[in-house]
Amino acid sequence: MRRPLQRPFVAPFFAAFAAAVCLLPAAAGAQDAARPAATAAPAGCPPILQHTFPRLQDEKPQALCQYTGKVVLVVNTASFCGFTPQYKGLEALDSKYRSRGLVVLGFPSNDFSQETGTNKEIAEFCESTFGVKFPMFAKSSVRGAEANALFKELAQASGTTPKWNFYKYLISREGKVVESYSSMTSPDDRAFVRDLEKQLGPQ
Repeated sequence: MRRPLQRPFVAPFFAAFAAAVCLLPAAAGAQDAARPAATAAPAGCPPILQHTFPRLQDEKPQALCQYTGKVVLVVNTASFCGFTPQYKGLEALDSKYRSRGLVVLGFPSNDFSQETGTNKEIAEFCESTFGVKFPMFAKSSVRGAEANALFKELAQASGTTPKWNFYKYLISREGKVVESYSSMTSPDDRAFVRDLEKQLGPQ
């Protein structure tokens, strides 16, 4: 009589193989958030804005090219930091100068262990506590090898990476990094506001 074929190691092998394959899309998806948009950038969009990131509130992809021609203030944020009250000043800046072409972009990060919440929790905190309405994006890294693509370019252009939460980068209408500011520079700092208004131009 023919003995039944026994394959004691086949099932575990294929199970391991299937598990590995299933992990590939998730890993790729995690990297996509910091990649430039797959489609061609609109004419005139400066290289530093040629990136797409998930929006904080619903994680829908947002192309930064939509801010072409604006003065852009990029800030890495956190909910449990001594500088967190700067959210109020940043919102005031965005509201005051929006009509003149300013946009503040917030990038929550746990690089300094002070942003442990989920994207939804961060969004609710920012809105309910400080009334934040300026664009914010899903939590990501802003320094080191894992930094998102925008912050890698900001570091290269400015020669400095965020030393703490609420580090600021000012980008001109032409897409050039004008200046970087430490966490100690508050949104109402006179020298900082003077730089900002210079980029915005006359009213």
